[in-house]
Amino acid sequence: MESTPHPTHLKIQDAYGKIASIGGGCCGPQSSCCGGGRVGEIAQGVGYSDVELASLPEGANLGLSCGNPTALAELKAGEVVLDLGSGAGMDAFLAAQRVGPEGHVHGVDMTREMLAKARHNAAEFRRRTGLGNVTFHQGQIEAIPLPDASVDVVLSNCVLNLSPDQPRVWREIARVLRPGGRVSISDMVLLRPLPEAVQESVQALVGCIAGAPLLMDLQAMTAAAGLVDRAFTPKGEAIEAMLPVDDPLIDHLLALLPVGTKPSDFITSMIISARKRA
Repeated sequence: MESTPHPTHLKIQDAYGKIASIGGGCCGPQSSCCGGGRVGEIAQGVGYSDVELASLPEGANLGLSCGNPTALAELKAGEVVLDLGSGAGMDAFLAAQRVGPEGHVHGVDMTREMLAKARHNAAEFRRRTGLGNVTFHQGQIEAIPLPDASVDVVLSNCVLNLSPDQPRVWREIARVLRPGGRVSISDMVLLRPLPEAVQESVQALVGCIAGAPLLMDLQAMTAAAGLVDRAFTPKGEAIEAMLPVDDPLIDHLLALLPVGTKPSDFITSMIISARKRA
């Protein structure tokens, strides 16, 4: 059952509805973009190959990624996969090719415009590949609309940091995973607290890191959810790929950082892997 919308949910739905309509480029609910219209460049910068990008329906890549969790998930034929915050379907379509016709991929997104775009892209994906193994559901990631113990792998790409209740998201992830099921998630994480002088500016200017948790808090959330074999691998190079170029607002942000530091000293794109006990 879908939860009552949180004010943050409403802001995100509004922002991502606009992104779906104009073709993408922003990393979050704020007005600033992480990369502008450089969707192909961003995707390559955070780990997608030319072959992967060429396999996607036009419009599936909206430049919203901060990593490539599908490539690291070691998906197997026949597995059932869940993509949280599936957007226009980019990672869902890549996963669908890996699990093949005997497997299935569920995408969950709460924004109607994104769902419409993803479902449109699914028709083109099926025409091009012959695969009809992707289903997109409307729902919040804090209340995943799937049964207990129903998926083998949970993916997500730069979405969990947008949730107003991240501990609940991790509990939901554990709930829907089958025993022995695994997690491969790419998200924004703080390595250390941002300086006070920077925090408000960062949240206003770079929407994709607005809700990024501290690493120690993320570690606590995943442990509290009962996940094991947890690993947190930083991909600091992705930060540079995501930031806009020739943007005076970014120049202003950099000027607020302590002398000798850079954004990736404070925040990173991180691959989060874990398992549910068998």
